[in-house]
Amino acid sequence: MEFEGVVYKILPATSGTSARGEWKKQEVVFELPQEFSRKICVTFFNKDHEVAQLREGMTCSVSVNVESREYNGRWYTDVRAWRVQTKQNENNNPATPSAPSAPSAPFAPPTEEPVSSYRANTEDVDDLPF
Repeated sequence: MEFEGVVYKILPATSGTSARGEWKKQEVVFELPQEFSRKICVTFFNKDHEVAQLREGMTCSVSVNVESREYNGRWYTDVRAWRVQTKQNENNNPATPSAPSAPSAPFAPPTEEPVSSYRANTEDVDDLPF
């Protein structure tokens, strides 16, 4: 799956040791440019060099794998990045003057996946318990 978003927040890195050796993960929150903006928290696992290139406000194209797993009767979902490409715009390098660019196209899901006709109400309430 791939999406284009703006880096909203870069969270602190976490590290540890497992049976396979040391690991490091860092989460980055991306905001999708839509009529009703959405945020996605993406995990970068052992990709320090890619996260180091990101700055808040940058527009990026992010390729991710989405996976859910069950543990003790509860389901957990991971959104794990495997590639990130920064887009060239005025947010990437504010010191360099650039010509005004056309507004970016709204996020569109890949054509392989089914598209739902459900439209959320603007007054929907988030009923998640956390």
